[in-house]
Amino acid sequence: MSATEAQRRQANYALGQSPPEHERLRAQARVWEAATGRLLDQAGLAPGASCLDAGCGPGETMRLMAQRTGPAGHVLGIDVDSALGAAALAMLHGTGHRNCRFLTHDLAAGGPVPGGPFDVVYARLLLFHLPQRVTVLARLWDAVAPGGHLVVQDYDIRSAGVVPALDSVSELLRVITGAFTAAGCDVHAGTQLAQLFVRARVGNPDGTDVAGRIEPLASGRTLLEGTFRSVLPTALTYGITTKTDADATLAAFDRDAIRHADRPVLWPLLIGAWKRKDKE
Repeated sequence: MSATEAQRRQANYALGQSPPEHERLRAQARVWEAATGRLLDQAGLAPGASCLDAGCGPGETMRLMAQRTGPAGHVLGIDVDSALGAAALAMLHGTGHRNCRFLTHDLAAGGPVPGGPFDVVYARLLLFHLPQRVTVLARLWDAVAPGGHLVVQDYDIRSAGVVPALDSVSELLRVITGAFTAAGCDVHAGTQLAQLFVRARVGNPDGTDVAGRIEPLASGRTLLEGTFRSVLPTALTYGITTKTDADATLAAFDRDAIRHADRPVLWPLLIGAWKRKDKE
């Protein structure tokens, strides 16, 4: 993939690509560490296995894989964001996980997944962002070795919110949902995983998993505000909001987060599905 093609693909990405956004992604990944580890264990990821993290981002799931596969195993991360991938690899090697590699690769651009086949192919919050969901899922399935597993986790953001509702939070979520949708994302991708598996000729999942998180608005505001700021350029481009309205929304949200710090915030649901490939 050329540098120009990679830049074009990244330009269609709804979220930002700054160091603060990369750190937000790391923090988000750590929140879901237990839920992801549970699915990797369900797939039987064991010492010596080869595995792929498709859309690896900051490399947090690569770390979970490397811990399970050990030095005899192999972990490959692929992502369209070469800078984020390089930083992830440096972090992994710096903490002793020398069995990890990274390749810049655009799964939506065509061609087979590099480095396969793998004992476990994993993707989290990848299909959410890709209009070519079925095609990409089929490519991931092709990269699974006979007897191996495909494991996917994705969001359904309809669950996100605060109880009782606050107007400022409702507006944040309206803009976030609108920006994602305008950029071609499927904000209900997690709920549709089983259907996507069938459409991609993977077959009905062997199992599914639903993970959630609830925390007070005092701390949950970080998720909401961070995501809002990350998608704001996309929202402005598509006319979902204006700079003046966005500033007013953030000011109102700041006041509400102080006044109603104890109100519970429910994160988007993280929904997982997995499938074992029959041995030939």
